[in-house]
Amino acid sequence: MESKESDAKDLLSIVAPAYNEEAGLDKFYSRLIGAVKDIDINLEIIYVNDGSQDSTLEIMSKQHEKDSRITIIDLSRNFGKEIALTAGLDHASGDAVVVIDTDLQDPPELISQLVEKWNQGFDVVNAKRTKRNGESAFKKITSYIYYRFLYQMSDIKIPKDTGDFRLLSRNALDALLELREKHRYMKGLFAWVGYSQTEITYERDQRYAGETKWNFLGLVDLAFEGLTSFSVLPLRLASLLGFVTAFLGLAFAVIIIIKKIMFGDPVAGYPSIVVLITFIGGIQLLALGIIGEYLGRVFNETKNRPLYLIKDIKPSDYLSGLDE
Repeated sequence: MESKESDAKDLLSIVAPAYNEEAGLDKFYSRLIGAVKDIDINLEIIYVNDGSQDSTLEIMSKQHEKDSRITIIDLSRNFGKEIALTAGLDHASGDAVVVIDTDLQDPPELISQLVEKWNQGFDVVNAKRTKRNGESAFKKITSYIYYRFLYQMSDIKIPKDTGDFRLLSRNALDALLELREKHRYMKGLFAWVGYSQTEITYERDQRYAGETKWNFLGLVDLAFEGLTSFSVLPLRLASLLGFVTAFLGLAFAVIIIIKKIMFGDPVAGYPSIVVLITFIGGIQLLALGIIGEYLGRVFNETKNRPLYLIKDIKPSDYLSGLDE
């Protein structure tokens, strides 16, 4: 691919959503500034405070007072990471945007590599994790299985072992912002827009401070978001399972009739009936549950509520200049 002209890019936006990250926010800022100081490009930092209950907003405000390149978007409540990330992307003004968490699991020092790939002409540069330091063996194993399961089941190929940490060009970002669905699985949306994509690899660090905001149920919910947002295969599997169950039931009925007519065997009684009813009932509830997941998403989409509400915005000098 041909390299872009250097004078065509003059602003890099860093979008960093945060929820209760007071312990590591100053360290994140210092490492971020150190990581980008040698990159020949202007910088815009967009913090999104996702309804934090600690002093995250106050720390952001102090940084904003010292650094005019910082924009703070204070959401009216906690909307969740996917929505907070969307809010940040909505307000990014850069020729390219980098998405990164403030917990320092994704090293800011890799931003220069992302920008280098962008300079080569790529619109989306993904950061693929080769190791996940500081995480439990259970989480590593389940994540490994899930990403590959999702890759096989989804209608589009969502990159394996890749989180939200990545760079998007202005073209890719503008395309992404046209997608306004309420249930947002950002990893899938990043892949859905297409454009020229490449990747870098890195070892993910352990969290610098504080505790993860993701519990087991939250991760399960996110996994369902990914499966139901980019594939109807669960619905097809439910239909297939129903067909197979009906076929087996018919075959079992034929066997019982033949045994009764030809051999005089008595029809199995209460235990077999209970087992069959329980089994078939479980299959039906499973199918209804899968249908309910999709129906619930349709229901939420039809409400047409805004994705998020903003309590306050403290713009950077760059955004202030655009508003004048």
